[in-house]
Amino acid sequence: MPLLLDIARSGSAAAVELHSTAGINIGLVNNMPAAAFAATERQFVELLHTATKNAVVCLKLFSIADVPRADPVCRDLAGRYRDLSELWDTRLDGLIVTGTEPRAASLKNEPYWAKLTELVDWGRENTASTIWSCLAAHAAVLHADGIERRVLADKQFGVFDCDVVAPHAMTRSLGPRLRVPHSRCNDLPAPALAACGYRLLTRTDAAAVDMFIKAQPRFLSLFVFLQGHPEYQAGTLLREYRRDVARFLSGEREHYPAAPQRYFNDAAAALAAAFRARVIGDRRGGRLADFPMGVLEAGLECTWRRSAIAIYENWLDYLKERKAEQRLPTIPSQRTRRGAWPRRMPA
Repeated sequence: MPLLLDIARSGSAAAVELHSTAGINIGLVNNMPAAAFAATERQFVELLHTATKNAVVCLKLFSIADVPRADPVCRDLAGRYRDLSELWDTRLDGLIVTGTEPRAASLKNEPYWAKLTELVDWGRENTASTIWSCLAAHAAVLHADGIERRVLADKQFGVFDCDVVAPHAMTRSLGPRLRVPHSRCNDLPAPALAACGYRLLTRTDAAAVDMFIKAQPRFLSLFVFLQGHPEYQAGTLLREYRRDVARFLSGEREHYPAAPQRYFNDAAAALAAAFRARVIGDRRGGRLADFPMGVLEAGLECTWRRSAIAIYENWLDYLKERKAEQRLPTIPSQRTRRGAWPRRMPA
């Protein structure tokens, strides 16, 4: 079945039709900075398109104006993305909120913090389920339950084997283990999450939190949190690695970055190590032109793709099931916004 990308600012005919059918309406709030903005959109669009099976899915794009971005990206936003203010009166079944590269030591000091917290509150009442990715997951649990993320001794960067530790609709057909890319310098402590009612679904082989959930019983909304990036394409970690190498060569960072774990084959790993050895003592920005991007990219495999598709198939199935429940008797929401999801009648 098709994925319809609705970039018509006044709403497309296809989107209007979906509201009266079995179609699924999803919003994507893309918070990524300029360098990764278009790639992030492409990753989620392609993944949702592949995961769409037996329902028509309409995807609307949103952005937060307070996220710092370069002018070319801002022009693209104006033409294709709705401002977050337009979300409040939009009827959606599901929402995906991406992370972004942090600039402040505390998330509460980021320029977009107020909008993200309003988004958390809106998603709780106005969606059947919301996916919070990476930094967005950290922001959501900080706002909802005051759980602070902690800085890791070393960046968790690479492809990690994850164990499924609890049965749930989101882990259906994943098998006992899956592979997930991670790229983060912070972590959420599992004991603090458990104490606040979050349920861990998958964890990395290093016992770090991967995917976890929290139901919102009062509003019947399921929050899904992903510290990893199943949406990543084969070359995404390589582009991030090259970005960090460039920052080292230009003097923006002190230490040469570690290569992504379990990502390169032996030949590619040797090539990356050889480049590091050549430039470590000759630190200047011009050396980046010699970075073996093409050769490294040629040997990459998206070993996590099947699991990524399964995760989003499960999520779309969940949204479809919840949409079917709208036919059940409901009581009106106390929210005044038109998009509010109805609450189920008490048993």
